[in-house]
Amino acid sequence: MEGPWKHNPWYTLFRPYVDACTRFSYRHVRVEGKENIPWDKAVIIAPNHCNCLMDALVVLRAHWGPCVFGARADIFDNKTVASILRFLRILPMVRRRDGIRKVLRNYETIEQVVDVLSNGVPFCMFSEGRHRTMHSTLPINKGIFRIAMAAHNALDGKKDVVIVPTGIEYGDYFHFRSWSRLRFGRPINFSAAVREHPDLSEIELYALLRAQLIGGIQGRITYIPDDENYDAAWQAFEERLNARKGYDVSAYRDAGLPRKRWQRLALAALASPFFAVSAVMAAPMWGLSEWLCHYKVKDRAFRNTTRYGVKLIGTILFGIVWAAVLFSLLPWWAALIGLLYFFVSYSIFYDWLNLLR
Repeated sequence: MEGPWKHNPWYTLFRPYVDACTRFSYRHVRVEGKENIPWDKAVIIAPNHCNCLMDALVVLRAHWGPCVFGARADIFDNKTVASILRFLRILPMVRRRDGIRKVLRNYETIEQVVDVLSNGVPFCMFSEGRHRTMHSTLPINKGIFRIAMAAHNALDGKKDVVIVPTGIEYGDYFHFRSWSRLRFGRPINFSAAVREHPDLSEIELYALLRAQLIGGIQGRITYIPDDENYDAAWQAFEERLNARKGYDVSAYRDAGLPRKRWQRLALAALASPFFAVSAVMAAPMWGLSEWLCHYKVKDRAFRNTTRYGVKLIGTILFGIVWAAVLFSLLPWWAALIGLLYFFVSYSIFYDWLNLLR
């Protein structure tokens, strides 16, 4: 099988469009700590996992170069879906809950990951193994350390293997067009740890590095540690924000929107003509996405991923229709402006809805 890191002209062609769709899925996007990534080493990016596919897309957009991802293996069961995922440079990662026999398939994936890292391409792995829409973290699986050890042994001192703890946050997990923040932490030098602790067993070494990794992730998100009293702890966090002079919790949830209710309603009224045009132009897309979200998507965490997918595909399909209509009725320059407006109309529609929340 051809290495997933190798140049693919179709991937290169569509990558800017995918990144643009990701950017327009959020009102505000912030990336911090890119200087912490040592590109002269074999880099494993290890973020928390809180918002399904959107997490991977936010990481991908932060780095213009190629990046390969790991995803749970069960979504590769369909051959067509598997082909698409591999085109997108996503590799299957079998979890223990999938069965011991299936776990053995990870050896093939690990070989591919080592090939990726050996060729200077970063590998991103969500080491918690599953997503959860909470400002918290799940236990770190040892699979990420097994991959790091395999890469360390394969590289044999040619370059160090590092794990970069990464924090991902959103203003809202369930509403489209909130904000996203990505923070890269200081790298954990896995190879140096192996050299410095030759007497430790793998279990002991992994336990040491797991503590560093989880601390690195938690230090880069708004971390609420108490799962049993999570709602109360989150409410207390909101109250602390409200207690700050000149600050309120809406600045956390709805960065980029007016804070006061009357200001939002006033802006919604002023923007209603743009909303009306956007609603008409993007009607097939937002209608389909909301129908899917409310009637077909059972896990709420997948709703923004669904809305993104509809935008990604629908913009191309319906863009062809609008191009035919606009260029047949208007001068080329006016048609071009209308087509560009169509690209952002889906986002404007959801921005207007957020003003009314």
